[in-house]
Amino acid sequence: MKVTKEKAAQNRATLVQAAGRLFRERGIDGVGVAEICQAAGLTHGALYAQFPSKEALAAEALAAGLDRSYAYMTAGKDEQPPGLTEYLDLYLSRRLRDNLAGGCPMAASASEIARQDESISARFSEGFERTVETIQEALGPSESSATARQRALAIVAAMIGGIAVSRAVLKVHPRLGDQILKAVREVLGEVGGERAMPARRPARPRQ
Repeated sequence: MKVTKEKAAQNRATLVQAAGRLFRERGIDGVGVAEICQAAGLTHGALYAQFPSKEALAAEALAAGLDRSYAYMTAGKDEQPPGLTEYLDLYLSRRLRDNLAGGCPMAASASEIARQDESISARFSEGFERTVETIQEALGPSESSATARQRALAIVAAMIGGIAVSRAVLKVHPRLGDQILKAVREVLGEVGGERAMPARRPARPRQ
């Protein structure tokens, strides 16, 4: 039976969504084609009709996850651009750390990308660069001798690493996991030129 273009597009989207969720939860090498098909409710034939290999599916799933993560991080940017505080608070949070399946694909996959196909590395690099550019736009003034791009590169790398390390220790040392998030959050705020707003003085009573 011939599959319509609409059904084929739906199958592709379903496979990408299922694969992305499983890859974030268990890693690219930790998930097989059979498991992806089962999670998507589709056959092997349906998968290979859309993708020539698991690597091709992984590359597209990573790109889709990065697009979703970027949209979440920059929601409302057209009306009121988020500042560095909003970015750091959103990313370096327990909510994102504890959400493996729905969290940031970069934090979930950074440690294994070097072992993957070049096409997967390319998608990761694109997502990383886009995040760096976004953070760079939100930087405040700093006494550091580093350029704005250098600061943005360091901040995004530390954001990803902070989430990954906090997750790594969380099962046996949850307090340490929280301490890591807090420390990375505070230090990156300083590196990024974040400044606390001065306390507002109470209004003087009218004479």
